[in-house]
Order: sequence, then structure tokens, then C-alpha cells
Amino acid sequence: GSMFLGRGFSYPIALEGALKLKELSYVHAEGYPAGEMKHGPLALIEEGMPVVVLAPRDNYYKKTISNMQEVIARGARVLLITNKSKDEVFSENIWEKIEVENTNDDLLPFLLTIPLQKLAYYSALKLGYDIDKPRNLAKSVTVE
Repeated sequence: GSMFLGRGFSYPIALEGALKLKELSYVHAEGYPAGEMKHGPLALIEEGMPVVVLAPRDNYYKKTISNMQEVIARGARVLLITNKSKDEVFSENIWEKIEVENTNDDLLPFLLTIPLQKLAYYSALKLGYDIDKPRNLAKSVTVE
């Protein structure tokens, strides 16, 4: 399985990223608030486990990077998604980093979402799944 972490406005984006990966690639993925890692989810980290960390450069950035360091110390392969900056506060032990363009706070959530959608899309293609017809998903919601 894999884990998606975020704080503040990036937490629901992490949840959406995990959901998209599950829906298209049939890979177990869970989203967690980065600040809650010590309260249970940290125990799930295993050597080589993929962990996606959403760390926009906001008031939570340094705390989120600290959580990221904890999962790296336990052997996780971290994909960091952040916005561009000249400051480099994170570890060189990151597996991969994606930097989105800087924009105003209202638009940044949309830019952070795109790499997660692409991750789910390309994971599904790599695994040989039809991304246009995910199994067991309805295109409409019925209210009963």
C-alpha cells in the first residue's frame, strides 16, 4: 500500500490523491493528516513503502517536512509535492520531488492536485488497467 500526507488545506487533497490511486490503479492507499503520524499511522511505514507528502510552503511547511523526515527515517520512498522556492529545507533522501508553480493561496490547491491525478493515471497505465473504464465505479450517484 501507499500513504498520502498533508496538513491544513493539503490534507483533503491527500485524501483525494489516495482515492484516485485506488479507483484507477487498484492499489491500497490511505490519506492521513501529517500531524497525526505519531498517533498510529507511523507504525504502518515499512522499508520501501511509497509515501506522497504534500508540503506547500505555508505555515505548516516545516512541521510537514519534519513528519516527512520521520517516514524517510523508517525507510519510506517519499514523493514530495511542493511549490517552488529558493529555500531547501528538506532531506536529500527524497525519492522524487515535484515542484508546482507559485500562485495565490486560492489557486495553489488546484496545482497540487494535478500531480496526484497524473500519478493515478500513469500508475493505472503502467499496471495495464483501462483508465476510461475503472471497475465497480458508477458515473452517477443515486440518492435514496
